[in-house]
Amino acid sequence: MKTGEEKRIVREMRPEDVPSVALLEAECFSEPWSEQAFSDALKQPEALMMVAEDTQQVPVGYCGIYLSLDEGEITNVAVRPECRKQGIADAILDTVFMEAQKRGAEKIYLEVRQSNIPAQQLYEKHGFESCGLRKNFYRKPTEHAIVMCCDLTRRIKA
Repeated sequence: MKTGEEKRIVREMRPEDVPSVALLEAECFSEPWSEQAFSDALKQPEALMMVAEDTQQVPVGYCGIYLSLDEGEITNVAVRPECRKQGIADAILDTVFMEAQKRGAEKIYLEVRQSNIPAQQLYEKHGFESCGLRKNFYRKPTEHAIVMCCDLTRRIKA
């Protein structure tokens, strides 16, 4: 797949990716997951953790999703700030959706900060719609979460 001028590979996260992904997480979120949290997620059969790597095979973006029966819940999506607007998040989400469908998922849910308009626009581009509000869900700072859902059976590829 092409993003910008460089070839980007999206693949399943491996244990050796955890330190880089945890640093990326800390760059992007006020309440980041720890290395241990990522390591634990990799051991869960219902978890799917994907990374996009640069030409040096260093993760520049990732997405985590937990799958159960016909549903999935995205836990995190992040791309290094200097690598944004290059189609990396699009490539990651497309791959996650394809893998989730292979595993039987029909609907996907996620929460996003109410103030994170760029993320909401990204998710809407991929077929998500607002389907709820969780008041005071986030800390640092306290903020509402918009719950978004995507019906994979009706999704039009971005």
